[in-house]
Amino acid sequence: MGIIQIKQGDSLSQSKDLIEHNIEKLKTIFPEIVVEGKIDFNSLKAILGGIEIEEESYCFSWLGKSQAKGEAYKRSRGTLRPVKEESMDWNTTQNIYIEGDNLEVLKLLQKSYSGRIKMIYIDPPYNTGNDFVYKDNYKDNLKNYQEVTGQIDSEGNKLSTNSESDGRYHSNWLNMMLPRLILARNLLKEDGVILISIDDGEFDSLKRICVETFGYENFLTSFIWRRRKTQANLAKHIAPVHDFILIFSKNATKLKLNRIPFSEEFISKTFKNPDNDPRGLYQTRPLAQPANSKNKEFELKLPNGRILTAKWSCTQETFNGLVDDNRLVIPNDGMGMPRKKIFLTESKGKLPNTWLDDVGTNDDGAREIEELFGSNEYFTYPKPTSLIQFLIDFGAGNDDIILDFFGGSSSTAHAIIDKNIKSKKKLTYIIVQLQEAIEKDSRVYRAGFKNIAEIGKERIRRVVKKIRKEHPQKSKEMDLGFKVFKLDISNIRSWDGNPDRLEDNLFDAVENIKVDRSEEDVLYEILLKFGLDLTLPVEEMSIEGKRIFNVGMGSLFICLGDNITSKVAEGIGMWKEECNPEVCRVIFKDSGFTDVDKTNSVQILKRFGVNEIRSI
Repeated sequence: MGIIQIKQGDSLSQSKDLIEHNIEKLKTIFPEIVVEGKIDFNSLKAILGGIEIEEESYCFSWLGKSQAKGEAYKRSRGTLRPVKEESMDWNTTQNIYIEGDNLEVLKLLQKSYSGRIKMIYIDPPYNTGNDFVYKDNYKDNLKNYQEVTGQIDSEGNKLSTNSESDGRYHSNWLNMMLPRLILARNLLKEDGVILISIDDGEFDSLKRICVETFGYENFLTSFIWRRRKTQANLAKHIAPVHDFILIFSKNATKLKLNRIPFSEEFISKTFKNPDNDPRGLYQTRPLAQPANSKNKEFELKLPNGRILTAKWSCTQETFNGLVDDNRLVIPNDGMGMPRKKIFLTESKGKLPNTWLDDVGTNDDGAREIEELFGSNEYFTYPKPTSLIQFLIDFGAGNDDIILDFFGGSSSTAHAIIDKNIKSKKKLTYIIVQLQEAIEKDSRVYRAGFKNIAEIGKERIRRVVKKIRKEHPQKSKEMDLGFKVFKLDISNIRSWDGNPDRLEDNLFDAVENIKVDRSEEDVLYEILLKFGLDLTLPVEEMSIEGKRIFNVGMGSLFICLGDNITSKVAEGIGMWKEECNPEVCRVIFKDSGFTDVDKTNSVQILKRFGVNEIRSI
């Protein structure tokens, strides 16, 4: 086997093809519906049976919906370029901060993070008439992103205020949200959840598109969060003091949510130990069930000889076991109804309820910003970290990945860092934020911040600095870093098919990596397109003067140098034997060596057990 060459049109230079992926799933389940490589929908209809196409049916529709849904399935030709100088603890951290249009970024994450995210929390624009929305150009969304970030000049601008006077006011917002939710669902684990903050304005619309995307059976509830303790009497009719948080699961049948830890105040009020039980604080619960319980009535004999008839939650045998274990409490000197001890050490916490009036307010969020930056002018209505930590408590485990693709003020990253330091969890985050420009006449701009992403990254740095000062020992054991990546067009040149540029195109075919891109740029594009984690450990070694990247302890070797000889291949083979990975792949730059050296290198790597060798 020779080297398999990967060109711009191949999968290496594009994001995951979701349409092809879904078709392959159908072909696996129903192979008989494939005729000459295409899906025969009449055959599929016959197999499923009993399907009738109604001219009218219950649905939620708006202008541009089909086009917006189709956008989720288009492949991105972008990439994520590493920015080490803006990162912290690059070589060791598992946290990621990505600057770019979240629609393109979500597409690029499809291979590497599909089915890996436990919890998504987003706080998208509320569509108040003053909010920005991402007005996607479905012909070339990546080009639009470049226009927004000033990489190329254009009269168009994808990020603009969604005015209520716009005839497509609601449609614009829905067209922004739909493809992003479709892509987000793919990233969730089977037992994952997505939580979305929203106000009255688009609550109904958001719930309906979430029902379409996740299924009504996966709708869990909507929290009502009291975002302010006071009210301003400036509203037209009724003062708004709450927001909603919609919660959907990926698969409700596999979902297991956590209980909420008890607060210190709740523990002091609820748990006692009047008899000095050595097992510590406890509360009691009745053994008798309510009158409307389905349990059958029967008699129980108490230790003092009393016989009581009720609908009990235990048998006489279980009851006697509670007596023997000193878990029975009978109030009023033995004349009350029996109760069971529930010790604090055995309690898993309490179920969350839908009314959230004690988990922080927007004022708390503003105070957190002011504490870090000396002013609360940096963000409008930032979410408090206490609210997000409450959501994390029941939505994520100890070492899960949490995604926020409307990163904003980086409250989610701040909340995760604090949660890890308080509870010894090892949660990691992926934050995505557009480089949304700051008004030039603002105090924030004068402080040196040109866009929202810059503030978001700086907030994380200041939080880390504060934690290292307050918890010097604990912070040494924590992952407080983050890797910064920025969305850009692919590092690999494309063949544009223009006959007027034939000579240039022929040259590009030989040297197809753009001249302004580094080897690290290409390295991380390869990781994305092969579906590998962006935080995998990467070692580097010089072999015969060429930089060799070892990804994932020998699972992938990459050499993008020029004038490669067979000695380089031999050095890679020896390094591979030291690592002893289960599977090993090697990638070269196609123009990096002559045909003779290419052939010799393939044979040498085969001798070391490497059979998958590719070039770009």
